[in-house]
Amino acid sequence: MTNVQRMSELDILRGFAVAVMILVVSPGSWGHTYAPLRHADWHGWTFADLVFPDFLFGVGMALGLTFGRSLDPNEQTAFWTKVGRRVIGLTLLGLALNYLAVISGLLGAPPVGPQDYTTWRIPGVLQRIAAAYLIAVFIMWLSSVVAHREAPRPVQIGIAIAVLLIGYWVALSFVPVPGYGVGQLDMEGNLAAYIDRAVFGTQHMWPLAAESWRGPVLYDPEGILATFPASANILFGVLAVSIWTKLGDRCIPALLVAGGLLIAAALLLEPLFPINKKIWTSTFALLTSGISFVALAAVATLLRAGMLPLLAPFRVLGGNAILAFSISIFLSAIAGIPLASVEDPPTLQSTGFRIMSAVVPDPHLASLACAFGIVLLIFLMIFPLHRRGIHIRL
Repeated sequence: MTNVQRMSELDILRGFAVAVMILVVSPGSWGHTYAPLRHADWHGWTFADLVFPDFLFGVGMALGLTFGRSLDPNEQTAFWTKVGRRVIGLTLLGLALNYLAVISGLLGAPPVGPQDYTTWRIPGVLQRIAAAYLIAVFIMWLSSVVAHREAPRPVQIGIAIAVLLIGYWVALSFVPVPGYGVGQLDMEGNLAAYIDRAVFGTQHMWPLAAESWRGPVLYDPEGILATFPASANILFGVLAVSIWTKLGDRCIPALLVAGGLLIAAALLLEPLFPINKKIWTSTFALLTSGISFVALAAVATLLRAGMLPLLAPFRVLGGNAILAFSISIFLSAIAGIPLASVEDPPTLQSTGFRIMSAVVPDPHLASLACAFGIVLLIFLMIFPLHRRGIHIRL
């Protein structure tokens, strides 16, 4: 299997993740979304919770494909410059997207929290990608230095994953949290939430991270401490590439076995450490990485069955995944801006939902149709770039 074939599979997997991410953040009506497209309130998981980890898995696959080539001993400065540029670029773009909440508030959009500079959210999806990527790269670089190799051995990556996930479980289970005690895994009393409140202040965290609508902010779903287990999803993606490289066209059974073992481990350990996306528990990292292995095997199987034309739209989105996601966030902000200065004013989102509801009577289906419309719009915006071979990869 060539790297070109591997990149096709990677882009399709990444494109599927981005397509579902757009569906999740772009409903016609937030009050009429299907349960699988809503994130779990706290413990537990839904289909929507699987998407971001799958994207991180794809980040790891890309890292695994390029790491050995980029670590020439004579090019260390260039290597870390590239890593730094990517991390800074993703972070700044994430902060800019968060700033859209401030802009839409100034333009009169219904606020989900106070809309001014003092409440500019600092964490975010792209910020987590940047931080988790940096952690994963450092681990791989350090492992390579220790092993005196261009790329770390799979066993080294496995040990690093174990340290990250076991260490995180130990931290959340046994480190005392001032005012809350030991081992609290509720929204307010867990160690990850406590650190985020101490570092950012609740005014700079996700305004909907509360026990009730517009209640006190308690945590941030893309906080600091939970980034460490999230980096394990990236490292699992690196391991998937090692399976690809070693087994070639015979990799599918191995991917399925690896995925099945990780899923089983997560379910067996769930009573000890609940599956939870909001604080990215170790069991959540295991479960979602296992599902990513299975998803990758499914993509590989479909491609070998000649289904590339059917999967081509995902390849287009995956080739410019960060751009597609960023456009969806921008469109979501624009769609929430009022179109008139009246009480309960119409917005582009509500207007689109009303028009779609006239065609599709079921409100949940109409809301989903609006989301599919946004996916199609973004696909049409990105397709010309794909045709020209332009792929913006921060």
